[in-house]
Amino acid sequence: MVTIALRVLHPPPVKQTFFHQEARSNIIDYSMEVENLATPEEVLNRLHEIVSRNTPIPILVHGANRFPTKVGDWRRVELGKNAFVHHGVPEGWTEEWINFIECGHWIGLMTARMYLAPFSWTEITRMHAPVGIDRWPTDLAHKHGMRDGYLSPVGGRWVVGYWSPKVLDCRFTQQARGLLYMAASAAAVRLERLVGYQGRSIDSRAHQTAREQAVLRHTSLGESLQETARALGIGEETVRSHFKKAQTWHAQSHAHRRRSHARPHNTLEAPG
Repeated sequence: MVTIALRVLHPPPVKQTFFHQEARSNIIDYSMEVENLATPEEVLNRLHEIVSRNTPIPILVHGANRFPTKVGDWRRVELGKNAFVHHGVPEGWTEEWINFIECGHWIGLMTARMYLAPFSWTEITRMHAPVGIDRWPTDLAHKHGMRDGYLSPVGGRWVVGYWSPKVLDCRFTQQARGLLYMAASAAAVRLERLVGYQGRSIDSRAHQTAREQAVLRHTSLGESLQETARALGIGEETVRSHFKKAQTWHAQSHAHRRRSHARPHNTLEAPG
């Protein structure tokens, strides 16, 4: 008896891809290439050049934002220092955004600081159903032709954003999400190395040094001055000095928090 194989009348569906092979390779290469880029503008421009080509839905780089150390200190950022807007963003958006920051902040940035995974503007709108002033940033984006976007939070310190003139629907695949997030992570690491010190310099508080933090960690475990010195391989007087500096930092930080609660936040230093 001869067995005849039946011909498949309908070929299996082709797996949908968002980025073509060349773009996928370029995104992977970007993770190494970005280390040789000398300015934040070059970091964003190169990322934009790679991701904005030949996709089912246009994907464009929006910019990057370094979060302030203090969670509620949204206004203490500066364009060109810890906030960067790509030149391809529609003209007029940045100016209106700056005016908005004087009296409010965007739910998307607050969410990006708390979330580990990236999300689209559409998803955040569905999640929070913003109304009133919380809805304003979405309306502003639509006014300038930005229908959707994709925010990639990195390490609780940076968020790198993309935008699109179209809604990111089912064609925006998990492959695309993962590749964009990988590229955003590489960009954020490079931006931190380029401008991270500037973000610290404009922060509203002084910072503890790594050695001061180490002394406090050991002290919090109940170790004596001698035990801490021995564990860290430093002298007892050095331990005592670090501990006093840490106490001073704590007092200054506490005083700053009290002043922040006492004064109105009616000044703008830059957009968030």
